[in-house]
Amino acid sequence: MTQNMAIAGAGGGDAAVKDEAAIRRDLAAAYRLTALYGWDDLVFTHISARLPGPDHHFLINPYGLLFEEITASSLVRIDMAGNKLDDSPYPVNPAGFTIHSAVHEVRDDAGCVMHLHTPDGTAVATLAQGLLPLNQTAQLVLADLAYHDYEGVALDHAEKPRLQTDLGTKSTMLLRNHGTLTVGATVAEAFTRMYFLERACTMQVRTLSMAGRPLYDTEQGVIDKNMALGRMAVAPAANHLIWPALLRKLDRVSPGYRE
Repeated sequence: MTQNMAIAGAGGGDAAVKDEAAIRRDLAAAYRLTALYGWDDLVFTHISARLPGPDHHFLINPYGLLFEEITASSLVRIDMAGNKLDDSPYPVNPAGFTIHSAVHEVRDDAGCVMHLHTPDGTAVATLAQGLLPLNQTAQLVLADLAYHDYEGVALDHAEKPRLQTDLGTKSTMLLRNHGTLTVGATVAEAFTRMYFLERACTMQVRTLSMAGRPLYDTEQGVIDKNMALGRMAVAPAANHLIWPALLRKLDRVSPGYRE
């Protein structure tokens, strides 16, 4: 899709084209924001977004561009077999296809899937206890958190059914010894869930680094209350409060994502 097509879609005409233009904009913004927050890993990791229509096509990053370089028109459309449907000079990361196609294949609510390899997220995913209810942020995440055991670099499509089963209906996951993953009906929801998951992981790494100091134990009733709140609070805040503010920020510091 060219920049001109995106602009035409945004101005009127075919509703599907208009939707694709908005999805491309939001997905490119998520890549730029990931770089801005320091969550990127050279050209590795990936964020995908499903496109409208019955074919389950989705967009993913061109393999070889830094996240800070990605634009709406550079995103690559692929099908559920991993075939490129855009005339892009860049390939698609095969491990990225395995993980993202696994989720898009079985989750009709997965408008966006986000996967990272951050130091703190991977550290907590490697800890036997996983994410602990040490603070408010973690407690808000825990009710929607799943785990998937490490099977090596995700090139084997035979892993997909196990990842799908482990994720189930949850929207947040720690990939053991590997990293973090979130799902959202929109790019805004997946990014917001990732923000809170990554922030909870960083808080845990910092807390546990204070060796020998006693920790304050939150009462289980308070933890349960926060977990219940976390189940219902993400989507409205993400779509109507957080994402518009993040786009305003990005328009100030990295406006080229819309191209």
